[in-house]
Amino acid sequence: MSSPLGKIRVALVFLFVMLAVNFLAAQRLRDDAEGALHASPDGKGGSDSEHALPEAKPTGQAVSQGHGINYHGGPVMKGTPNIYIIWYGNWTNGPHASDSQTTVNLVDAFISGLSGSGYMRINTTYGDNSGNVSGNLTRSTQIFDTGSAGTTFNDTGLQGIVSRALNNGSLPRDSNGVYLVLTSSNINESTGFCTQYCGFHTHASLGGVDIKYAFVGNPDRCPSGCEAQTTSPNGDSGGDGIINVLTHETEETITDPDLNAWFDSSGQEDADKCNFRFGPTSTASNGSKFNQTFGGHNWLIQMEWENSRTGGCDQTLGGAFH
Repeated sequence: MSSPLGKIRVALVFLFVMLAVNFLAAQRLRDDAEGALHASPDGKGGSDSEHALPEAKPTGQAVSQGHGINYHGGPVMKGTPNIYIIWYGNWTNGPHASDSQTTVNLVDAFISGLSGSGYMRINTTYGDNSGNVSGNLTRSTQIFDTGSAGTTFNDTGLQGIVSRALNNGSLPRDSNGVYLVLTSSNINESTGFCTQYCGFHTHASLGGVDIKYAFVGNPDRCPSGCEAQTTSPNGDSGGDGIINVLTHETEETITDPDLNAWFDSSGQEDADKCNFRFGPTSTASNGSKFNQTFGGHNWLIQMEWENSRTGGCDQTLGGAFH
């Protein structure tokens, strides 16, 4: 029988391990990529401790369950969330063609066209006890950071990039904002970019405000793991790859901003459940595949889990599940 002192030691070790877990959720690599993760709720090789919370029973009509994903009591982002972008690194003459103004323009066009689209309206099937996601968003301020944390940083460094932009007034502190850190191809996030994940989202109290932010790396750094195709609809495989990862993280941030709202029994959020799954596609003139058209462009973006009917991966609200 264990001694009381031994039990205390075990409890302390368990507490330390739990405190050391990263509070984030990530888009894992393509399933056919070398080293791809197949059962990692946090996308970094382990389970997310916030995703171990007991299931909450909804009390409002806004919350509907029983569609393959469950509500755990936390808030969703309602109204019209603002999308803030930090272009981090070399976006003028970096090592790949995607490190350019062309990619900046492409992302701008995508986010502007995404709001209110049939794809974005899939998010309206998610809510909390005070209302549902609207399916709308606004691309707000974007800034450039040429390397305040160097070319390699970890999760703490990532948070520092966001904090500096808030502290120096470049970006506002917006509790209903999504802050996307998009990195050029010479930048590495040392906790597992390209080996375990393509991007991730998390949140932190910064200056007393709950700030939701995400890391989205340039897939040109590891195309076999984070790009769906090397020939892309807009002739910018890195840019189109960024947009697919950005979509994954934006959708999850809105439906699970504090990592305690919507995920399934294995810890997968709505976009995780459809990771790198695209459904039916069309073929562009350059031979690339696409499955969405809006904002004057064709896009190949992964499906998202629709929280209605039987539940399933969908390209547009009310469409066919795949």
